[in-house]
Amino acid sequence: MKTHQKCPSCGHNDCATVWDDGRFFCHSCGGKQAKPSEGYEEKDTTPSDLTFEYREYRGIKKEICEKYNILTGINADGEEVSRVYPYPHRPKTRILPKDFTQNKGFTNDHFLGLDFFNAGSSKKITIVEGEDDWGSTIQMLGDKWPVFCLPGSGTAKKVLQNPKCYEALSQYSSIIIATDGDEAGDGAAADIQKAFPGKSYRVNMNLHSDPNEYLQAGDADKFMYAWINAKKYVPDNVLNTTDQFMKMYGESVEHLHVPTGINSLDEKILGIMQGHFTVIKAPTGIGKTEFMRYLEYSFLKQGVPIAAWHLEEIKKRTLLGLVSYELKDNVTRQDIINDKKKDVEVAAAISELTKDENFYQFFLGDLEGANELIEQIRYFREVCGVRYVFFEPIQDVITSGSDESKEAALADLSIRLSKLAASIGVGIVTIAHTNDNGDPKYCKMIGQRASVIIDLSRNKDSEDEDENNTMYIKVEKNRPTSLEGAAGCMLFELESFTLKEKLLPF
Repeated sequence: MKTHQKCPSCGHNDCATVWDDGRFFCHSCGGKQAKPSEGYEEKDTTPSDLTFEYREYRGIKKEICEKYNILTGINADGEEVSRVYPYPHRPKTRILPKDFTQNKGFTNDHFLGLDFFNAGSSKKITIVEGEDDWGSTIQMLGDKWPVFCLPGSGTAKKVLQNPKCYEALSQYSSIIIATDGDEAGDGAAADIQKAFPGKSYRVNMNLHSDPNEYLQAGDADKFMYAWINAKKYVPDNVLNTTDQFMKMYGESVEHLHVPTGINSLDEKILGIMQGHFTVIKAPTGIGKTEFMRYLEYSFLKQGVPIAAWHLEEIKKRTLLGLVSYELKDNVTRQDIINDKKKDVEVAAAISELTKDENFYQFFLGDLEGANELIEQIRYFREVCGVRYVFFEPIQDVITSGSDESKEAALADLSIRLSKLAASIGVGIVTIAHTNDNGDPKYCKMIGQRASVIIDLSRNKDSEDEDENNTMYIKVEKNRPTSLEGAAGCMLFELESFTLKEKLLPF
């Protein structure tokens, strides 16, 4: 016996079973030859012909199968070997338990049930995505409501491109989507919702994965309840229902922030905002990196999980910069540590700073860039629970191309960072080098996409050492609180190699 053969009757490929004595049966058209063909000896045994009946199966009653023409194929031994579903353009056969491969000529562009229900005969139409779910849903709804079935996962777009199917679906006031709660089911629901916005509703099947499982478990009443209470379907990236807005109101924390510890700056911006993209900008040599390090240390001492990447430093220098703030002493190089005999103290400080595992220091490889940075930030937030990611400078993330292509790449990165910060609730803080006009080098979009811009300046040419080491802070942009302008200053102490807030004499 050979399966998946070409049918001598209908000509379709891969849908016939052919026995060695020449008999065949087509699982698509139902054609068969019961007696041996010429050249084969007649046998005394009863031929293994398939017969078709309306049978109850998987909880679906015989009368439902009979009314909606769902046939079960039975061999000579009385075994159920196939199921035939009456799609309007061509039957679809399943070789039990789940083999559809003999339907290669079948096209996935029709609803099962399209020819059983008059378009618009009801206010509601229910959509499922499994043939057995089709019969189950009809039965559980008391055979009172029309039900269409998608011919498989990932087929919704193709079916909707069929004018007959689209037109039929458009005649109903409400489209009740009862697809599985997996990725494929969600995709089908999204495709239907996009085609028919405002009248698509989703059945919340939280007890079982599909309608047939509800039927077999004896939970038809629970399915009916979920069907009656189907919620208006809105994609995850859209808020529309009262429940969604109330949930957002109850869960959202407006302007969640961490104070910088710089009083004058916090008076303007409250602190560095979570869910926002913050840019610290200044010309080269002003002290942007040290200012960022001050923020990192301040956050760690407040118990805030952070991740940091300083592209222009070796990893050890980044760590020792934080240790210098912890010890209030310059231990930024190993030779300095050795000269001061501070090795034990440095080791203790490192243990203190990292004991709660709130600090993630990271770096990217030479061939990694914007995409890898985005994924790294997402990982830190969603897997590690990090609330803020610091990295600098943003211009060095894009390492190749002409100035024109670099501008486009930086603009794209800035847009993605600002969207990412808002969508996953992470604070993203970066440094941008500026040109002679005070704009971020290569790309103005860096500043345009930032929620907050902190501008730093310093009089490097001053003969007064104190003035020379004073960094002035200005809030140039502030979407969260709108307060802008001068925001204090910081003094860089050479002895400790750290910044501290400097009080102005007024």
